Amino acid sequence: MKTLHKIGLLAIASTLMLCKESPQRVFTENDITIIPKPKDLQLHKGQFEFDNDTKLVITNETQNEVAGILADHFQQVAGYNMETVEDMPSSNYIHFIYDVKVNDESYELIVEKEGIKIYAKDNGGFLYAIETIFQILPPAIEGNQKTNSQWVMPTLHIKDGPRFQHRGVMLDLSRHFFGKDYIQKTIDRMVMHKFNVLHLHLVDDQGWRIEIKKYPKLTEIGAWRVDQEDAPWNSRKINDPGEKGTYGGYLKQSDLKEIVDYAQSRNIEIIPEIEMPAHVSSAIASYPELACFDQKIAVPSGGLWPITDIYCAGKETTFTFLEDVLDEVMEIFPSDYIHIGGDEATKTNWKKCPHCQKRIKEEGLKDVDELQSYFVKRIEKYINSKGKKLIGWDEILEGGLAPEATVMSWRGTEGGLKAAQEGHDVIMTPESYCYFNFYQGPQDLEPLAFNAYLPLSKVYQFDPMVDDLKPEETQHVLGGQANLWSEYITTPEASEYMLYPRLAAMSEVLWSKKESKDWKDFTRRLEKQFERYDSMGINYSKSAYLITSTATVDMDTEEINLSLSNEFPNPDIRYVLGDDALDDNALQYTEPIKISNTTIVKASLFRQGKPIGRVFVDTIKFHRAFGKKLDFKKPFNKNYTGDGPLSLVNVIRGSKNFHDGQWQAWIPHDMEVVIDLEEPQEIHQVILGTLENQGAGIHYPTSVSVAVSTDGKNFKEVGKYTRAFSVNPNAELMDINISFNKTTAQYIKVIATNLKKSPTGGSSWLFVDEILVN
Repeated sequence: MKTLHKIGLLAIASTLMLCKESPQRVFTENDITIIPKPKDLQLHKGQFEFDNDTKLVITNETQNEVAGILADHFQQVAGYNMETVEDMPSSNYIHFIYDVKVNDESYELIVEKEGIKIYAKDNGGFLYAIETIFQILPPAIEGNQKTNSQWVMPTLHIKDGPRFQHRGVMLDLSRHFFGKDYIQKTIDRMVMHKFNVLHLHLVDDQGWRIEIKKYPKLTEIGAWRVDQEDAPWNSRKINDPGEKGTYGGYLKQSDLKEIVDYAQSRNIEIIPEIEMPAHVSSAIASYPELACFDQKIAVPSGGLWPITDIYCAGKETTFTFLEDVLDEVMEIFPSDYIHIGGDEATKTNWKKCPHCQKRIKEEGLKDVDELQSYFVKRIEKYINSKGKKLIGWDEILEGGLAPEATVMSWRGTEGGLKAAQEGHDVIMTPESYCYFNFYQGPQDLEPLAFNAYLPLSKVYQFDPMVDDLKPEETQHVLGGQANLWSEYITTPEASEYMLYPRLAAMSEVLWSKKESKDWKDFTRRLEKQFERYDSMGINYSKSAYLITSTATVDMDTEEINLSLSNEFPNPDIRYVLGDDALDDNALQYTEPIKISNTTIVKASLFRQGKPIGRVFVDTIKFHRAFGKKLDFKKPFNKNYTGDGPLSLVNVIRGSKNFHDGQWQAWIPHDMEVVIDLEEPQEIHQVILGTLENQGAGIHYPTSVSVAVSTDGKNFKEVGKYTRAFSVNPNAELMDINISFNKTTAQYIKVIATNLKKSPTGGSSWLFVDEILVN
């Protein structure tokens, strides 16, 4: 009986052990969705399962810090209290192994059924291995809610490391201020994407964001501007220096030191940018004596151009101030680099300033460009004396580059190419690939942004390594960087929307091997990344799902050819015409849609038989003036010609993006055009399609009049619309509808009156995309 009882207990124990083990899952390569893509990955059969008894084997304090990040994740989502130990258990472990043979920031990850081994020689390598593990586990690991997920990963072997040493993200805190909590969240998300540099833009015209104890007015005055947030960024009024600013903020030195410590624990170097000699209105507003003529100005509330209020390069007190500021900055930031900006300095005042002209003469300089070079070289010498290196935007090349300076090339890659050829280190950040303040989807469907276009797919095409570099020059290309300028970014949620998922594309550009990049494979992995973003509560953009359209006109057949596209490769786009529902019966898009009558087009990207993302809707309206001859009293501007002479009667409408090729424009003239319908017809309505973007100097017409004629000589006015100017911070479209009693006419004269002068100065643009006649 005792023997049978013992056997029974063993059977029960075995059954319980079997119940505890998760069923063996067969993993395939499609289950591996790591971004950025690892250098080398070999998938094996079998799996490793984490549980409350998993031990973290460490041998030093650095490993303990990284292991703590992993343990915290599991504690939050699974309730596990993983123990850190020094002695190696026989199974169920994660072993952190120091290995001098592994390259900087690289790691080797070996996952076996018995345990996990991570080989690295620095904090970055161990940290990135942990992030890779998280990306193999269910996306819930990135959240902070308890879940019943099975924490299982396949056995595999990964050898991984970065392609470039500088993998940066720039946050502009000056135009709109972001505090410590958001910066630390951004640091966590950068680690997830294996970035290692956070560039903080702390000083600009619109706000000084760093406490400098020797100069308290920099934050008492310079950190605050008059609140004009309800007006367009580039159309805000010049503030009175006597009016107190209330909009802004700054970071105390204690906050910044806390941020720096947090970043260092996550292998991120923070590079501060302290602008000079331009983009410093906030400093001059605080201390007018820093300018050439001691001019009193206010902190600007919005866009400023040209930037003429800059530091005086002739006064010694300017350099005393800057050295004092840099001393406090360098005390806070242990980074190897200090960024000094150096861009967009309009040197008008330097040409007139007796102090600057005296400096030019005494130093034997040729002109104000060489004076800027003197300024930068002098600051670099001081920075170098403190054991630091200088970075500046590519304008610091003008007049001669400082000896040890590193160039951040933003106006294309030409500046970086020149600097590398001269033996200087460069960081490539051309705006056409790296400026995340640009729109990432159709402007009509996106939040307000800078008027340029940078979709996800174009970010993925970026390569910091310029083809024209010789092999010995390529070593000077340190890497690349994504920049988020914040003129139009007012909240953390808006910042997230502009950063993600474009940061995922940039991370693969800067980390992964060039030959391993594959857009189709990246988009496959990106869908799982979206689930991780959901777990993290990130307000990411889904613009890549959006359907975009282009249209051409065939005047011979009087048809519109509408083409639909999407950023994803080989997209399953389906569409319907008219009032049909966008469901399983929708037509699959395979070629341009031919449209010859007024209709509604609805389309969407489909996945697994269902529409995903926002539905594309466009109404194609044919009208009496379609394809008819136009006679302009004043020709449209040569820079905005639409798609030709008949653009205003081609049925194709423009978008909020005034560079989309569908707009004709006049500056500062009125639009006056006569439409010939070719024969008398009965009409009752004329609609004028217009655009307003006050930040770009584009305004709605102040009036629109319609007159008709049967002979083209004698016109009778049948309707008129008038409106007064009003401040409008948004880019908006408006159809101006002029209806009248039915009348017979062959000729229609439409006059749209230009505002002529923008309220903030300069001439006003008038934009028109279509004249519809019904």
